[in-house]
Order: sequence, then C-alpha cells, then structure tokens
Amino acid sequence: MHKLYEKNEILFSVILIIIYVVAASVCDAVSAALGMEKAFTFIFMLIYSAVLLIWMKKHRLYEKYGICKPAVSAGVFLYYIPLIVVVSCNLWFGVTMNFPPVETALYIGSMVCVGFVEEVIFRGVLFKAMCKDNVKSAIIVSSLTFGIGHMVNLINGSGAELLPNLCQVCYAIAGGFMFVAVFYKSKSLLACIIAHSTMNSLSVFSNEAAQGDTAQIAVAVVITLISVLYSVYIFKFAKTDK
Repeated sequence: MHKLYEKNEILFSVILIIIYVVAASVCDAVSAALGMEKAFTFIFMLIYSAVLLIWMKKHRLYEKYGICKPAVSAGVFLYYIPLIVVVSCNLWFGVTMNFPPVETALYIGSMVCVGFVEEVIFRGVLFKAMCKDNVKSAIIVSSLTFGIGHMVNLINGSGAELLPNLCQVCYAIAGGFMFVAVFYKSKSLLACIIAHSTMNSLSVFSNEAAQGDTAQIAVAVVITLISVLYSVYIFKFAKTDK
C-alpha cells in the first residue's frame, strides 16, 4: 500500500476512491436487500476509516492531510457561519424519522465515516498529490471529481431520482470547492470533516416529502451560491498564520 503511495500518489488516490465507491455501493445494496439499511455499509466504512487513520499515523501523515489544528483562526473564516448554514440544509423543510431507531443509528454512523473518508481521499490525498504540479488544477479536479462522483447514486441501487441527483451533483461540486478552500488556507481538514459528516448525518432526518422539484432546485442554487461566495472570500482574505 505505502509502496504504491510513494511511487505515484495520484494513482494511489484514484485507487482509494475506486475502492471506496465500489465497496460502499455494494454494501448499500446488500444492506437494503437484507432489509437493514446501512448495516454492512457501516461496518465497511468503520474499517476503511480505521485503515486510513492507522496508515496516516504509521507514516506520520496526519499534518500533511490536515488531521491537525487549523493554522488560521476561526475568526478569519467568519467563524465558519456560511459552512454551518450549508450544513443545516437537510433541516430546512422540517424534521422526520425516515428509518427505525436502529437503522437511523447505522445511517448516522455510516455518514460520519463517509464524511471522514471522503475528506481524506478527495481533499487530502488527491488534492495534495496534484498540488505538487499545479494548485489550480488540483482545486478544480478535487472539486469536480467529488461532485460528479455523486452520480454513482443513479446506478448503485440507492433509488436516487434524476433531478435530486443532478441537484446534488451541482451543489456537491460547489461544496467540494468550499472544502478545498478551507483545507488549503487552514491546513486542516477538521472543520471539513465535521461539517461533511454532520451534513450527511442530518440527511437521515430530511423531510423529503415536503420538497417538490422547485424546492430542490432552489436549495441547490442557495447552497451553490453560499459555497462559491464563501470560497472566494476564503481564497481572497484568509491568510495562513504559519
């Protein structure tokens, strides 16, 4: 594993992404088929997260991949208020219990791990690998691959419909751009991981029945605008303290 990393970090990151996408999709399908949402997904995501943490610790990569204290004060980032607003989007139309308690717990556990894994492999490994050659390209590729990767929900048996999925892809690209901005300027992934995990977890309580096509598009537009404007602000005004 580490030999491939040392030889070609970009290829290593791509393999991590493929393993994650394929395995998570299979686990989702198996869990649904057995009538227990996220049961196998949670187990896989927990193991995958642990493997990444152990690997980073063993090779002293915590700081490189942002598992450390931010280098910029929260005030410079407007105390992450725009990030908090975006994270709350799944509660904008009310709260409902979409699954029984056990499945809700499994869903939340899975989503916490998903937030960690996606930030590490997209914002950490992939972005850092590409930064060596061109920072702008790294920002674009990291954001696009993260957003477009959500299209897998159309074919992985999750039941995602076209319009909601396209909206998700759009605001995920903008959200990926925002997370890259935070990581690049703060040198830390902690805020990104917490925000990403929280946003994913809150989706289990989303009142989707109250959201028509117009509402879904409006939410996607609002999230995209906030994410892009916040990213521009960060790149222009946030100064690294070290």
